[in-house]
Amino acid sequence: MSNPGVGDAFPDIALETPDGGTVKASDFRGQKLVVFFYPKDNTPGCTTENQDFSAMKADFDAANTALLGVSKDSAKKHQNFIAKHDLKAPLATDAEAGGLSDALGIWTEKQNYGRTYMGMVRTTYLVDAEGKIAQVWNKVKVKGHAEAVLEAAKAL
Repeated sequence: MSNPGVGDAFPDIALETPDGGTVKASDFRGQKLVVFFYPKDNTPGCTTENQDFSAMKADFDAANTALLGVSKDSAKKHQNFIAKHDLKAPLATDAEAGGLSDALGIWTEKQNYGRTYMGMVRTTYLVDAEGKIAQVWNKVKVKGHAEAVLEAAKAL
């Protein structure tokens, strides 16, 4: 299934965690889940987005909503990123070809200054307690995004 949307099952593809374990959407059944995909650790927008979600983690917990940030960065890079910025929102690595971002259609060809390359489209998914996609934010602008996602999670 390519580009699943609202009402579809969120793909249950395992991702590597910074501690060497794995995590997948079905691990969160019974609670809501926010999966936010971002391009790269330690870049300005991605750092801000992770800090915003981390700062609001207690609010998401109170709304029975788990958080998971995902990029193609290695587990080691995630460990350094978490330590450097004291991040509270858990991170996972989607480095494998054919992984979760491929299944969602958000690892795609991008262009910048005339250069074409593969990259992550900043996208956030709100998944309900049964594992269905409840809302999708495409081509996310970071400012105010975590707050908007929290409001949607509370309303779900």
